[in-house]
Amino acid sequence: MTEQQASQRVSELHRLLTTYNHEYYVMDQPSVPDVEYDRLMRELILLEAEFPQLKQADSPSQRVGGEALKAFTQVTHQIPMLSLDNVFSPQEWQAFAKRIEERAKSANTIAFCAEPKLDGLAVSLRYENGYLVQAATRGDGAVGENITENIKTIKAIPLKLSGEIYPSVLEVRGEVFMPKASFEKLNEAAIKKGEKTFANPRNAAAGSLRQLDSKITAKRNLSFYAYGLGFVSEQVQGQVEQNWLATSHYQRLQQVKLLGLPVCPEVKLLDDADQVEGFYQHILQTREALDYEIDGTVFKVDDIRLQEKLGFVARAPRWATAYKFPAQEELTTLDDVEFQVGRTGAITPVARLSPVFVGGVTVSNATLHNQDEIERLGIKIKDTVVIRRAGDVIPQIVSVVLDKRPDNARTIEFPTRCPVCQSDVLRLEGEAVLRCTGGLYCGAQRKEAIKHFSSRKALDIDGLGDKLVEQLVDEKLIQTPADLFSLTELDISTMERMGQKSAQNLVQAIEKARHTTLAKFIYALGIREVGETTAANLAQHFLTFDAIKDADEDALQDVPDVGKIVAKNIVQFFAQAHNVEVVEALEGIMTWPDIIVKTEAQQPLKDLTYVITGTLSQMGRSDAKAYLQSLGAKVSGSISAKTDYLVAGEKAGSKLTKAQSLGVKVLTEEDLIALLTEHEVSL
Repeated sequence: MTEQQASQRVSELHRLLTTYNHEYYVMDQPSVPDVEYDRLMRELILLEAEFPQLKQADSPSQRVGGEALKAFTQVTHQIPMLSLDNVFSPQEWQAFAKRIEERAKSANTIAFCAEPKLDGLAVSLRYENGYLVQAATRGDGAVGENITENIKTIKAIPLKLSGEIYPSVLEVRGEVFMPKASFEKLNEAAIKKGEKTFANPRNAAAGSLRQLDSKITAKRNLSFYAYGLGFVSEQVQGQVEQNWLATSHYQRLQQVKLLGLPVCPEVKLLDDADQVEGFYQHILQTREALDYEIDGTVFKVDDIRLQEKLGFVARAPRWATAYKFPAQEELTTLDDVEFQVGRTGAITPVARLSPVFVGGVTVSNATLHNQDEIERLGIKIKDTVVIRRAGDVIPQIVSVVLDKRPDNARTIEFPTRCPVCQSDVLRLEGEAVLRCTGGLYCGAQRKEAIKHFSSRKALDIDGLGDKLVEQLVDEKLIQTPADLFSLTELDISTMERMGQKSAQNLVQAIEKARHTTLAKFIYALGIREVGETTAANLAQHFLTFDAIKDADEDALQDVPDVGKIVAKNIVQFFAQAHNVEVVEALEGIMTWPDIIVKTEAQQPLKDLTYVITGTLSQMGRSDAKAYLQSLGAKVSGSISAKTDYLVAGEKAGSKLTKAQSLGVKVLTEEDLIALLTEHEVSL
């Protein structure tokens, strides 16, 4: 593989893994099985090892997982909550153990603490002077969600530690999960009420913890097992004892049990690496009898001092790994393939299967991902296929039994037009996914197009939240962004939780949004890959909207940050009659001032790159970005050696640390205000 090919593949893996991370950790709606995610992550790690120059600071291999939800306040972990690397076979485990032995450089036998890998949600519980004061999800490893009130409803978690001897500050790390019996009762109740059921106990647990109303969480019968410690203060309540905290991971868990926190009863101390396979096989054989869902086992070096010596890689400790179970498989028949259009226009082939019982559930559907995957499998309709519930979560077709192929098997034909709106279908270079190009019109993308159009960085229509957009679309009051401007106070006031005053305010906000800037209007259209910066560059380069609409791919590529793919997206967007119809309607409604071409004297920060991080108290980060861009600066999202200045607000975090290590100049918010004032920017 050439470096260029590797670079393209790394970019694709970044996009896929970032999407799958968001779906799994934030939305609780994973679209791919764990085995697919693991495969892509391992491919990325191998490529970055072969081509170190392609490893970037924002690579998914350097991250842990999901992001913190904005519906909750955020908590910065005093000690990061990292994820685990995986092994999948005895050979991979032996290789892991050998690396431990080589790094340990000790003649002593290395003991391991063994435990089942619970399929729940990782949390951190902070106790101060014996009382539970804060609980947080793992989030992205550095910052999580504050779920204290919901955690307090879990009866397995003590609000006050037992006994009289404990650290003044103790952070207990563990897994919140929903027992199998509770999960079955929850879904049975949902079926009786005609409500949507949960796919699995993990999603049920995660969804329960993210309820804004803790009364709902209390009814879900969640449970908890501790598996380790985070920050622990040196001061101990109850007595003066320098060495209260054990230097054995297993013994620390026993100390946690004495404080009243539950620990998984299957946890076991193993004398050496040779006992690992036996524990793994025992748990694999008994998993169905356990009261909770698991997808493997976890093994940790027991000696805490050796853990500290071994240290960490970017996203995981070197002293622990998850030994995952094999996926469960069955045979069935592919009856047909249907094509679904996602909210971003992605067209996904969905396999309709003869129902088969696998992994504890009846499976009748599975994703086929994309055309490349279908070609790789060599699959046809009516084929007998191997279906796998990878990671015990999402069904996946892994192979075709060619010996069983019938004479009437037929090729899977991909659509050339969107199944929903009949717009052209496009597959961009470097992408595996087909996409509908009718973004402003397509019924499948309608809600997302309107949400984006009205979002803060686009037209910023105050009061038009996501739920209200969904209601208005469901009631058929709006179908495209242009319909927003026809809404009346009466239309809005009939929606749930919308009184007359709220309706008046929203109508005024929509009226205000008629007047915007060309850059914001371009961004609001939601053209794929056209973000704020690209929209601003397009506006500044072409000056008029008509010039942008009429530009061909070559002309578009003269714009900074616009490459071949972005240019093709723009041309395809304006080639669709449905999109043009909506755009022309918007042009008849909206206005924006003419662009004044700035001289070099009016762009004193041209050729300088800024990064903004942390919380700014006197202005929003988006405002700060706009002010800097108005002076000609480029505002990036990541720190590199090419960064000229970092603007650091409160809780600046890792970007500040990296900037200092690279020698990047750091500005405070006061420094930024002074800079803007010096250049006569009106704040």
